[in-house]
Amino acid sequence: MSVYTVKQMARLSGVSVRALHHYDAIGLLKPRAVGANGYRYYDRQDLLRLQQILFHRALETPLKDIQAALNQPGFDLAAALRAQRERLAAQAERYARLVDVVDRTLADLEGDETMDDKKLFEGFDPEKQAAYEAELVERYGDPMAERIAQSKAGMKAWSKTDWNGFQQEAAAIEHDMARALSQGLPVDSDPVTAIMRRHWAWIAKSWNREPTPDAFAGLAHLYQDNPEFTARYEAIAPGLTEYLAEAMRAFAEKR
Repeated sequence: MSVYTVKQMARLSGVSVRALHHYDAIGLLKPRAVGANGYRYYDRQDLLRLQQILFHRALETPLKDIQAALNQPGFDLAAALRAQRERLAAQAERYARLVDVVDRTLADLEGDETMDDKKLFEGFDPEKQAAYEAELVERYGDPMAERIAQSKAGMKAWSKTDWNGFQQEAAAIEHDMARALSQGLPVDSDPVTAIMRRHWAWIAKSWNREPTPDAFAGLAHLYQDNPEFTARYEAIAPGLTEYLAEAMRAFAEKR
């Protein structure tokens, strides 16, 4: 039976050593054994448990709920995989619709076809957007409700080029933060601060006004607490959610 060190486990799975240490600390994925030298050792059962964790993360399940599910007496791995396959297939269908919207938007921008404005938002889930807004209002009260209304009013005036640039900048910020994480840059380093300055500007464009430092730091907590945000960032790079949140709070403290 193959045995893996934490570094080998990280290389095999794409999950960072930092994330594996975190999973160990919270009891989500304990190593099969710890040597006298302090090294963690994992076996195939641990690999399968980690795979389950990643499937759950892809399906936006909070860590505490993943742990409860995997620790249930009589946990049936095959049944869990079948259920996950069904949910992932439904997500794949939704993402396929979103890819189609991207393709048609690009075709419109390049002059190959004319796209009806209503078609710009096909594939997006209005219930999820409403849930985000409700969570923000519940957390921050009526001032946040007013800010959301201002944001919607401002976005109504956006052109297709504005939307395209907005989405491209979001992807670029996420990519650059993932690279900074992989390089081990401190969250208050100059390169990360420069990325956070862009993120601040991106939020300001979204809200149609500059965020306050408290609101910007509050968004960091939302990213950590909301399973969909967490799943999005962890899919880009394991550990990115915490890294991004810490960077946002560090930047807010400097404002």
